[in-house]
Amino acid sequence: MLKRIVLVVCLAECFVFLAGAQKTVEYRRDADGTGLSMDIYQPAGDTDKPRAVVVFVFGGGFFTGSRSDTVYRPYFDFLTGNGYVCVAIDYRLGLKGSKKAPSLFNRKPLINAIAMAVEDTYSATNYLLRHAKEFNIDTGKIILSGSSAGAITVLQSDYEKRNGFKSAAVLPASFQYAGVIACAGAIYSKRGMPSYAIAPAPTIFFHGSKDNIVPYKKISFLGTGLFGSMSITRERKKDGYPYVFYSFEGVDHSAALFPLKDYQQAIQQFIQGYVLSTKPLFVDVNIKDLNRKNTVKGTLEEAMRRQ
Repeated sequence: MLKRIVLVVCLAECFVFLAGAQKTVEYRRDADGTGLSMDIYQPAGDTDKPRAVVVFVFGGGFFTGSRSDTVYRPYFDFLTGNGYVCVAIDYRLGLKGSKKAPSLFNRKPLINAIAMAVEDTYSATNYLLRHAKEFNIDTGKIILSGSSAGAITVLQSDYEKRNGFKSAAVLPASFQYAGVIACAGAIYSKRGMPSYAIAPAPTIFFHGSKDNIVPYKKISFLGTGLFGSMSITRERKKDGYPYVFYSFEGVDHSAALFPLKDYQQAIQQFIQGYVLSTKPLFVDVNIKDLNRKNTVKGTLEEAMRRQ
């Protein structure tokens, strides 16, 4: 009987936050009339103190994708179900309409696309900071999360903020992101391996070792290029910056999506242990799953040609 009572209480507590209430707001409008919006998902029945917020940046190679793609909704429900505010943002697609994929010797379009996405992420962050009370947000616990191009954006946003880039001057000087969740991401650097003036936010990385879109290791020439999860985590280990790295052996770019569904418990443990409790741990998990099938066909350039 006691076990049944405990179970009922547990279920009641768990279901308090299952249904997320959504509100859509415009966070930015440019002089040319271009508007950018965000969807805000709140834990249902939320009367608690200000909560940690996860800002999600969608994927799509900087030329396609949507914040409202239904593939992400289970992830949003998972976040609100665990008591976090979830915010899914728009950003300008800098490679939209382009037929040629970026490369080491055609990198300017990608640089511009990343810069635009980072700028929009900062604008969205500023909006949340200004409206923190309205949305029940703890401004000291703003976590970035992204998939593919979105993962590049969130890693780049924290990198530029921690290093005092001019792009980050729009944010309060005292503000820093509390954590980063990156599914198949990388950092663009023209200074060689990314380094930090201020310790980076605790980060959980997911990446397939056979990623055919975003480099697992790096693609660089004379110190300029994209540095993937393997390279970033090796450097962070040397520098003493805590992280969690799930490396999927033999997996392609599908690691940009499936961790949002299949590794929710790992994400929850990361937020609780590394972001909210600041555990100084270095965790490398290498997974070879013979049942997982690669699902990403072709190259980025082939996908861009189909626009």
